[in-house]
Amino acid sequence: MRLVMLGPPGAGKGTQAARLAERLGVPQLSTGDILRAAAAKGSPVSLAARDLMARGELVGDDIVVNCVLECIAEPGAASGFILDGFPRTLRQARALDEALEKAHLGLDAVLELKVDESVLLDRIIYRAREAKAAGLPVRADDNPEALKVRLESYRTQTQPLADYYRTAGLLRTINGLRPVDEVTSSLVAELRLHRKPESEQTSLSRAEFE
Repeated sequence: MRLVMLGPPGAGKGTQAARLAERLGVPQLSTGDILRAAAAKGSPVSLAARDLMARGELVGDDIVVNCVLECIAEPGAASGFILDGFPRTLRQARALDEALEKAHLGLDAVLELKVDESVLLDRIIYRAREAKAAGLPVRADDNPEALKVRLESYRTQTQPLADYYRTAGLLRTINGLRPVDEVTSSLVAELRLHRKPESEQTSLSRAEFE
């Protein structure tokens, strides 16, 4: 099964993507992990990503897209994947669609976690406090100022993807403010409800949702 997770920063995309990935037996592919993995490879795309990251610069759209496409073309993603943090823009979404179409594949669903932005700050502060208490590193962007910047970027660049995927008939929207287990159950229920006919399935085994 090939899925994309959408939602603003702090919505819980990473947590839910990890849970679904374990349940479905497919890799969770976050943009950060993909770029770090790319930096360890020797391809021209990965070397360009590594150089930019080493200088602390942002990795451009073209390189991000190519790194993601390299990753989903690997054997480990042959049975499906869950993209977490990609695509972030309409340009990236269209590039992903074109690449999948060339491979005679397609997305099964786009899962959007809807949350009230006023709750996100509390979540970010709590996450930072929990990490600190556990002796774990606190994310540099887990603070009110960074959250405002990230939310504005999400509204202008990523939020339009909801309409894009809704038009394509792929968008499944879930209330992300409920307890974690309830959100997971709702996501699984949506995937069951909108599961493609068996004749159209390309990678989903019968037992994965049983």
